[in-house]
Amino acid sequence: MSAPDISPAPTPLSPPAPGPRMTRRQRLVLALLLGSQFMIAVDFSILNVALPVVGEGLGFSLAHLQWIATSFALAAAGFTLLFGRIADLVGRKNLFIGGMAVLGLSSALGGLATSPEVLLTARVLQGLATAAVTPAGLALLTTAFREGPLRERALGLNGALMSAGFTAGAILGGLLTDLLSWRWAFFINVPVAALVVILAPSVITDSRPARRPRLDVPGAVTVTGGLLLLVLGLTRAGETGWTTPTTLASLAAGAALLTAFVRIERRAAAPLVPVHILKRRSVVWGNAAGLIAFVTETSLVFLLTLYLQEVLGYSPLATGLAFGVLGIGTVVGGVLGGRAVGRFGNRRAIVLGGAVQAAATLSLVALGTSGAWIWLLLAATFVGGVGNMLVIVGFMVTATSGLPDEEQGRATGLATMTQQVGIALGIPVMSTVVTARMSGPAGPDAVLAGVSTAILVNAALVLVGALLAGRFLAGRQGDRDRVPSGV
Repeated sequence: MSAPDISPAPTPLSPPAPGPRMTRRQRLVLALLLGSQFMIAVDFSILNVALPVVGEGLGFSLAHLQWIATSFALAAAGFTLLFGRIADLVGRKNLFIGGMAVLGLSSALGGLATSPEVLLTARVLQGLATAAVTPAGLALLTTAFREGPLRERALGLNGALMSAGFTAGAILGGLLTDLLSWRWAFFINVPVAALVVILAPSVITDSRPARRPRLDVPGAVTVTGGLLLLVLGLTRAGETGWTTPTTLASLAAGAALLTAFVRIERRAAAPLVPVHILKRRSVVWGNAAGLIAFVTETSLVFLLTLYLQEVLGYSPLATGLAFGVLGIGTVVGGVLGGRAVGRFGNRRAIVLGGAVQAAATLSLVALGTSGAWIWLLLAATFVGGVGNMLVIVGFMVTATSGLPDEEQGRATGLATMTQQVGIALGIPVMSTVVTARMSGPAGPDAVLAGVSTAILVNAALVLVGALLAGRFLAGRQGDRDRVPSGV
């Protein structure tokens, strides 16, 4: 007779432990910071569809109309890295609140402008405020959430709202211009900025390094001047061509200053960007992937605007509404981005998102002159928006991971600079491709040929960037991308 089985009965499998939850204060901080970042993203594009109306109202010539957008982009891209460091000096909370106050005041000035000079001054001030608020807000966000699922979720929502804000700006700009006046594209910022300035002191906890760092003045001058000249040169290239003296001089001077910046940082006692950060594989290739993501998606909006208005004959308002589907895709991608990073890792999320974005963009090469092609455009922009946001969330998590809180200002400054430069750089580059491909009069067929070629280049850039990031982000310590220094 066998002995009775006295082994313990198997216990039922317990459900997986739920992920960490945000505290009430963290939710308030998240809502405040995301609201401000969304507003800033809207500012990038809210005037785009209204530019002809603004120019007619204030007396801008057609040749100078693009400076309404370029003046904003130059200030935002050129000063971001500097303000990221200043945030470490004066406190990220102080810089964030001060920047929001300047943004509200400059928006009021823009809405009241009666001449081109006043409007351009307001746009420069808006760009400077953006350069201060964006890195400070992102640093406050990353330090409010420890590295892990909560930070990945917060960065995913941040990326979704910023990308959706860029699309929403086009829709909102068209609605406000048609229903009220282009001036409300400025005025709408004033109450939002005021609300943030009132609530932020009691909601946000300040974050700054334990030791007060010194400002690297030579590094600040060279990187700010280099970025300003680089973006100016690229803008002039899209406007007048790559071989004009102004374009060549701006690009050469910008490259020389940025080269000098790297050399200065190697010797500086308190560098703006320490060399050991620039040697981190996650920082270098994470920012490279982010740069390509912003270059390609913002320039794709420009290309499809040309297609919708010049080929299909859409109005500015109808064009803005068509991009609403892209906005929905970016929100979906942002919500899924944090989960994708948590499940697959940063590197695989970037590669997966890049492959999806590249495939969706490539399908747009098939666009024709018939109005029925709008359905392909809507489907492809939705899918591409999801893929683009996977890349952006992966980039944000990668570029800010594995660094202590005292270096988050520098890391987020770099990440924000990447974003701003990408937005400023994409349109001039793709505009040059379109112009080079077009031949003869700028009729619908010629515009379509130029846009199709630029879309093909756009898709290739996305795919190559994702594959390179996937190759060089693979490290010994796994797919979480916490790798040793060295590229």
